[in-house]
Amino acid sequence: MTAALPLKRVVIVGGGTAGWMTAAALARLAAAGTQVTLVESEAIGTVGVGEATIPSLHDYNRFLGIDEDDFVRATGATFKLGIEFAGWGRQDDRYIHPFGSFGRDIEGIKFHQFWLRQSGLAAPADDIGPIEDYCLSAVAARMGKFNRPVGDPTAVLSTLRYAFHFDAGLYARYLRGMAEAGGVARVEGRVTSVDLAPETGFIRSILLEDGRRIEGDLFVDCSGFRSLLLGETLGVPFVSWQHWLPCDRAYAVPSVTAGPPLPYTRAMATAAGWRWRIPLQHRVGNGHVYASAFMNDQDAADVLVAGLDSAAAAEPRQLRFTAGVRERLWERNCVAIGLSGGFLEPLESTSIHLIQAGITRLMSLFPDSGHSSVERAAYNRMMRDEYAHIRDFIILHYHATDRDDSPFWNQVRTTPPPDTLAARLALWRERGRALPEAGQLFTEDSWIAVLLGQAGRPASHDPLLAALPTAEAGRFLRHLRDVIAQTAAAMPGHAQFIARHCAGANLPR
Repeated sequence: MTAALPLKRVVIVGGGTAGWMTAAALARLAAAGTQVTLVESEAIGTVGVGEATIPSLHDYNRFLGIDEDDFVRATGATFKLGIEFAGWGRQDDRYIHPFGSFGRDIEGIKFHQFWLRQSGLAAPADDIGPIEDYCLSAVAARMGKFNRPVGDPTAVLSTLRYAFHFDAGLYARYLRGMAEAGGVARVEGRVTSVDLAPETGFIRSILLEDGRRIEGDLFVDCSGFRSLLLGETLGVPFVSWQHWLPCDRAYAVPSVTAGPPLPYTRAMATAAGWRWRIPLQHRVGNGHVYASAFMNDQDAADVLVAGLDSAAAAEPRQLRFTAGVRERLWERNCVAIGLSGGFLEPLESTSIHLIQAGITRLMSLFPDSGHSSVERAAYNRMMRDEYAHIRDFIILHYHATDRDDSPFWNQVRTTPPPDTLAARLALWRERGRALPEAGQLFTEDSWIAVLLGQAGRPASHDPLLAALPTAEAGRFLRHLRDVIAQTAAAMPGHAQFIARHCAGANLPR
């Protein structure tokens, strides 16, 4: 039996965030002798419907050895402690889905169970405030404060978690510099055709508009919604989830900076979707995601512009999409990363995470010239599970609502959710259980934030609480709330922290 050899040539088709994140990660292969080539065309625009991230980006940046202050300066970034949802459960309500944890568990019982029992007591002395008061990230977000967490696990400041808002184009440029310095070769050109090996159906090469042919052993499709390699060439079907997630269009527009940047993203529900607001150092990113079956394009653009906090810095740009995922994201010798493999609206800022998840799993299952079907199957199973978990979490925001003020909200509220989400909701509604499986992106605290913010209080709570006195639990909660409030108040302002440590210079407006 002949031993399989290492791959000699990896070709990435497409640039943007997905392409250059992939290239920067694969640069270490280039250092080991593998030829890594990225092909992109300046004439083809890139899609960036959001510029907000979640804390998992820290893992990717650490993997590349990125200095955080340098990264923040280069990308015009600000810090993100969570997402404020306005008008989702009801038209006039709002809540924060914060990063970080709520309180701390006691004797194996989840903190939110204590909060559920104590907040349900009638005596005024038991008024312990909203559950957000027990998460440092949420309290600091409301105060406009930021600081990095400390390593001491006994300190409240150790519980703070954060992510970033940044300019996706500047991030791609930043990673391009790292990738090219690491040995990745960039080729400018538009792909006109793809050559398949007749005996295997594997991709042998791509042909560019100017006649150049680029051969490879592994191809990474970062061509965006077009899915040039995986979809168009290899014919892997797309599975639509539009039945649950009917939003299929968005308008995006930058606006000028108005006041200090908030350390959180805003997601504001509208009659047929929602608007986002993402503050950067040098501008504000805004968008309106909507369902074209319930709102026409002009009305959607008008809603976006009317809701801006400051003057628009450009004309609104429209994007069209369908929520869903390819049946397989790795087919033969082609792996799809980013929009070429699937799309979920950026409600919980997961677009860049899904790029990162695809890269991480590709690195852990990187093939040799034998192209094992076992590795492909494992990759496809893990990535489909990742997409489905995030899908359920996003559907939760639409399904768990009392809104009945428009045809859009009536439809999403009454559409039966996937069985996996229905099972979670049943657990919550009975005794406030929120039990995500190990390894899933959204933690129990994330589910609790949205469930309490929109699905309402459960019928009861954990029966194990019966052994713990209510008076003692009340004193513990009030003390913890005070400590968290004092810790947040002592933190520097968000804008002050950026000015002191990582303000960008000469950023594009």
